[in-house]
Amino acid sequence: MSFSRSMIVSLLSQFLLFCCASNASAELQLSPLFSDHAILQRDRPIIIWGWASPDQKVRVTLGHQTTEGTADPQGRWEVKLQPQVASSDGINLLVEIPDSEEKIERHDILFGDVWLCSGQSNMEWPLVLCDAPEDIASAKLPLIRHFGVEMNFASHPAKSVRGLWQVGSPETVGGFTAVGFYFARKLNSELKIPIGLVRSSVGGTNIELWMSQETLLNTPQLEPYASQMRASLDQYREDLKKALPAIEAWTKVSREAMQNDQPIPLPPPCPEFPFAERVAQPRCVTLHNGMISPLIPHAFRGAIWYQGENNAGDATSAKQYIEKKRALIENWRRWFGSADFPFYFVQLASWQQPNEDPTGGDGWAIFRDAQRQALSIDQTGMAVATDLGDANDIHPKNKADVGERLALWALAKNYGQKIEYSGPLFKRVSIEGNRIRIHFDHVGKGLMVGEKIGRQPVKQSAANKLKRFAIAGKDRRWVWADAQIDGDTVICQHPEVSEPIAVRYAFSMNPEGANLYNRDGLPASPFRSDDF
Repeated sequence: MSFSRSMIVSLLSQFLLFCCASNASAELQLSPLFSDHAILQRDRPIIIWGWASPDQKVRVTLGHQTTEGTADPQGRWEVKLQPQVASSDGINLLVEIPDSEEKIERHDILFGDVWLCSGQSNMEWPLVLCDAPEDIASAKLPLIRHFGVEMNFASHPAKSVRGLWQVGSPETVGGFTAVGFYFARKLNSELKIPIGLVRSSVGGTNIELWMSQETLLNTPQLEPYASQMRASLDQYREDLKKALPAIEAWTKVSREAMQNDQPIPLPPPCPEFPFAERVAQPRCVTLHNGMISPLIPHAFRGAIWYQGENNAGDATSAKQYIEKKRALIENWRRWFGSADFPFYFVQLASWQQPNEDPTGGDGWAIFRDAQRQALSIDQTGMAVATDLGDANDIHPKNKADVGERLALWALAKNYGQKIEYSGPLFKRVSIEGNRIRIHFDHVGKGLMVGEKIGRQPVKQSAANKLKRFAIAGKDRRWVWADAQIDGDTVICQHPEVSEPIAVRYAFSMNPEGANLYNRDGLPASPFRSDDF
């Protein structure tokens, strides 16, 4: 992301105008998270906040509850109200300055479960681009509502976000996050309560951009990245030190020009804005600052996360990703006030042309296995999507199965439904002579060879032959295995491998044809038993 000279002039001109207006009195403001049609988290203390003049008293009335607060020296005020049960009957919110006519009114506020939807472009992907006109036309869903956070890279934690709540209808849902929409539709159908979605996602972004600078620089497991970030920050400071005299002179001349209603001169050359390095070296300019920090301390039921394409690389980056995700989740749980804050994520879908080499092991294969291992983090879940990908498009259009598979985790883990919520997950192997037996968790109603076509339910395959299993012996040479279901296990063997030591399944960027499912219709996650 680069900035033209005209954009720089505009940004700096706005800054100068802000400086000139700094003495203006603050007016009463309310976070956009509390706009008309908002859904607030049920069964949790309700924190409402906004801004006013420093030390100004503010009265807040939500339904039948009224309380008061006082703005701090920076003008931010915050009040806490008692928890409310789920309700589809809208109530009003009134924020006012006592003994004044200054007030803000909001209407049609519901209580339900609010989910944070974050990540990169596959979470951002709107329903209108999913070839799903029937789902849009039938979306008369007033209890599903969506708040889209506008993109904002920021060098410091932003005061607020830009966005508004929209009620689910055929006229609005086309702009909803598609994954979030299908996730919410499934939950609403099963639970009959309002479901709110706060989408805060940006395409083409690394996980690092969603983490605070404090976390990036002070988490020991992230030190390789932190070292790179410190070097980048130091270099930027040196570049800026050299450029400051000319910038300061230009600022002085420009301020005088503005006061005399004269044209503003073009700025001098200045160091490249950190925004331009937002993917590889975000320095302190992050989406956390612009799109996560200003959501704190809003209450969420949990988060769904679709991200990873930008981080998928070699084994080292995959291992680091687990620690980055762990740090991110710990931060979000602390910031949003919930130690059991669930975090459900999507394993990368298949992409690009299939690789027929049984060795596999490309960057996405390694990364998917790291995603699987991230299930060791408490209160996490993973929707497998390798059977939903598109060889020619990194944005597969079938987001319905993705959202509904995420919803199964929530329905089982958070809402107490007695359902199978995951496909088979690798547990361990046992060697039996020239055969290797694979044991799984989440066998459900049993293993089967399945077939998935579009959005149709998974069916048992007539071919009844497992694909994409590879085994290796002590020479570490991989060959495609003869794989057979045996009860709740899979047995793999090959005539050329007399003493197998390891097995891999669907271990490539596009494991087309991988077809192990449980009879609940959920696909097995790609995995490897080796570490070589």
